[in-house]
Amino acid sequence: MQIDDVMQRSAQAFALYKEVAPSIRAAFLETIASEITLVKDTLVAAAQAETNLPAARLNGEIVRTTSQLQLFANLIKEGSWVEAVIDTAKPDATPAKPDLRRMLVPAGPVVVFGASNFPFAFSTAGGDTASALAAGATVVVKGHPAHPRTSLLVFEAIQKAISKRGMPEYTVQHVTGEGNAVGKALVVHPQTTGVGFTGSLQGGKALLAYAAEREVPIPVFAEMSSINPVVFYPDALATQAEQLAQTFAGSVTLGMGQFCTNPGLLIGLKSAALDNFASLLGTAIAAVAPQKMLHKGICEAYGKGRTNMLAQENVVLVNQSVAPADMEAWPSLARTAAKNFLANPRLKEELFGPFSLLVECEDKAELLAVLKSLHGQLTTTIVGTATDTAQWKDVIAVQSTLAGRVILNNPPTGVEVCAAMVHGGPFPATTDQRFTSVGTGAIRRWVRPVCYQNFPDDMLPDALKAANPLGIWRQIDNQFTR
Repeated sequence: MQIDDVMQRSAQAFALYKEVAPSIRAAFLETIASEITLVKDTLVAAAQAETNLPAARLNGEIVRTTSQLQLFANLIKEGSWVEAVIDTAKPDATPAKPDLRRMLVPAGPVVVFGASNFPFAFSTAGGDTASALAAGATVVVKGHPAHPRTSLLVFEAIQKAISKRGMPEYTVQHVTGEGNAVGKALVVHPQTTGVGFTGSLQGGKALLAYAAEREVPIPVFAEMSSINPVVFYPDALATQAEQLAQTFAGSVTLGMGQFCTNPGLLIGLKSAALDNFASLLGTAIAAVAPQKMLHKGICEAYGKGRTNMLAQENVVLVNQSVAPADMEAWPSLARTAAKNFLANPRLKEELFGPFSLLVECEDKAELLAVLKSLHGQLTTTIVGTATDTAQWKDVIAVQSTLAGRVILNNPPTGVEVCAAMVHGGPFPATTDQRFTSVGTGAIRRWVRPVCYQNFPDDMLPDALKAANPLGIWRQIDNQFTR
């Protein structure tokens, strides 16, 4: 398949698709969700064979995928997401002020890279694709080689929706191929206007470099790396250790740790309460039976990374489960002192799997030093009682600078798909901390603002016309109104 042909077709389809009325785009998204639901059993069987994920997890992920599509359908039916702003003309002002009207419009064809750990919700018809289609962009999906049949089956469901709703033939296209060549060709093609990616730091940085090499650089919205630091404050450890150990053992080992929000770094003050918590957590993690990981590459990377982590100076294994079989992960908890953590950059690297490192700090100053040494994160979690949050405000304030989502007394695993969600964060969690890849805010990645000056009403988009035919919320002369 020639990438130039693919992208030229995407550009031609975009010229038509961007003009499709929001209500019709919404119906298209809803039809994709319906077509996916119709072949749900086939999709689950294919994904089980390719990813080792259990049926319950995959069924839930399909529901999440169809719910995302419905969420964006509802968003564009309501319509206010275009952020229509009108400053009416003031001809009697000195100098005279022209009529100015602004809104968000789709930027152009988008390339979406499927994720290995979410064969549905972050892949072919996942959040990147759903948000781009909602925005009015056409999409080229690069299927992930870890689940090629699953990806193709989902694409076939999208094709049926395209046909049923009369969308331009190449509104969504699907390409495959291993190695870097196909991905690079998609990113550097002149018709590509944006890229969505969920995966490794190495992969995201490579795409970012390709985009920067272009004559016209484009944004790459990549979610890449996060160890999601959790700070356990003293009163919580003293009063809730057993409950916290069970909760966070479940979070560390959920899906064999194959989530970008896995709590890979646990931090607390040196104390008998921390020792007790470490023992309880280690025992709880050891009770979790090893399970198969997504594919051989991830399993081998986890095994190698775990071995390297435990080989670092002054890193001590607290406890682990029974030895894993082939393709299985080894759930583990390790422990080290803050001074060792601060001196060894390798301890800050993400280890994708059911592993967490507990860092023991001598005092508040050392705890602050640990937090300030960290790079950007998707999440950071505060585990504390009302007493803790009153006494540790300065540390909590530092935590709040680290991540796109700051959590109080919940584990970080689990990402609610809603308008308020931020699934993003400072680099290297993502390449652009201003945006989210989950929730309705994700649509803003694929649009650009356009200002129309001195246009007659009949030449304006409906969202900016005087009569407001779409009935959306707009800002007119600094007042929000319908």
